[in-house]
Amino acid sequence: MEDRLNAVSPIDGRYTEQTVPLRALFSEKALIGERISIELGWFRRLAAERAVPGFEPLSADALAFLEDVQNDTEDRAALRVKELERTTRHDVKAVEYYLKQRLDEHPELRRRREYVHFACTSEDINNLAYAGLMLRAREECLMPRIGALADTLVELAVRHADRPMLARTHGQAASPTTLGKEIAVYAHRLRRQIERLGAVRIGGKINGAVGNYNAHLAACPETDWPALARLFVESDLQLHWNPCTTQIEPHDWMAEYFHALSRCNVTLIDLCRDAWGYISLGYLRKRSEEGEVGSSTMPHKINPIEFENAEGNLGLSNALLSHLADTLPVSRWQRDLVDSTRQRNVGVALGHALIAWESCRRGLGELEADDAAMDADLESAWEVLTEAVQTVMRRHGLPDPYERLKKIARGHKLTREDLHAFIRGLDLPQEEKNRLLALRPADYIGNAATQARQASR
Repeated sequence: MEDRLNAVSPIDGRYTEQTVPLRALFSEKALIGERISIELGWFRRLAAERAVPGFEPLSADALAFLEDVQNDTEDRAALRVKELERTTRHDVKAVEYYLKQRLDEHPELRRRREYVHFACTSEDINNLAYAGLMLRAREECLMPRIGALADTLVELAVRHADRPMLARTHGQAASPTTLGKEIAVYAHRLRRQIERLGAVRIGGKINGAVGNYNAHLAACPETDWPALARLFVESDLQLHWNPCTTQIEPHDWMAEYFHALSRCNVTLIDLCRDAWGYISLGYLRKRSEEGEVGSSTMPHKINPIEFENAEGNLGLSNALLSHLADTLPVSRWQRDLVDSTRQRNVGVALGHALIAWESCRRGLGELEADDAAMDADLESAWEVLTEAVQTVMRRHGLPDPYERLKKIARGHKLTREDLHAFIRGLDLPQEEKNRLLALRPADYIGNAATQARQASR
């Protein structure tokens, strides 16, 4: 608890429970661990493919030792790397030196220590490390959580499929809908953006100082380095291979990833604002929780705090995601280091998203529909049926239907009696008149209920 109280960021303080999964992905320790994994993976691949003359495939004992080094989850490895970095002032070089020290512990590997980081630039390691971490973040953390939120929306859409509700366009009473259908709109939108996020191809490269395999070919011209790089990136790391880069992988896929995630957040901002509005109208209410306080001075208050918290964190997330997407693909000539500090904040952007998603999920789970409030608003809004009446008039060729209804309804509160008197005076078949006279605002919902149920498909 004391650590949380002293945390600079609420991500690691107030909201630490919601962001715990990101520690294994975007902490300094996680980044160091992923760099170690990339370095050792390249080392093993060089040996397995005999890419460098004299570097033969490793023995089972050597491979087991490397596996132990790679899977070391204790803090000592990261602490040793950080200790070395104080001297090198270069984070990836510190990882290289750490691995060489570890390889010195094994007789077979000690002779091959200089094949660690062979022909690599630090960005070869970094781009693949971030790609691996962001792949895991998407598959293990983001997709399950945003998917569960979409499932919650689907469940609510189906549950309230038949619940009539007055729609609001421009904040004014409009043709009725159902609560379930309006929730289904968000379920559909969110699922579409989740699909886009899942479709982003996460890429990587390992082609040297300026992307031309200069050092590789100088040392071993007989090796097909592009083929080996592709094999490593695609087969070993399960990433999409980028064959043409400068020193850096240009981060275009990162921009696509961040934009897709941002669109998920935008959809949820819209949802949060609508939920907040419906609570304000009284259509929805938040369940009262024992011991909860809504105001320090007004005892009656039950505030929509979950949706407000979610909206705030979604905005913070998108501010960072937008900045990362706009700036990471831009680099001076073949390389600058501006991207380095920016990429270290990926976890912050994702952290705010996770906090928001959890708040939104919790808020949705605490909502109840107020049938009486919705019924009362519908019953007081007979003017919304003028759309139906004028459209039936059009069908039967009656003159100026829109204009005639506008005279009695625009800017006026239209009662049931007013509307029925107008209908009875129309030159329509009696069957059509009877149908319009039987229509109530709560019945005028089109196929909203059907659409709400289709959200589950």
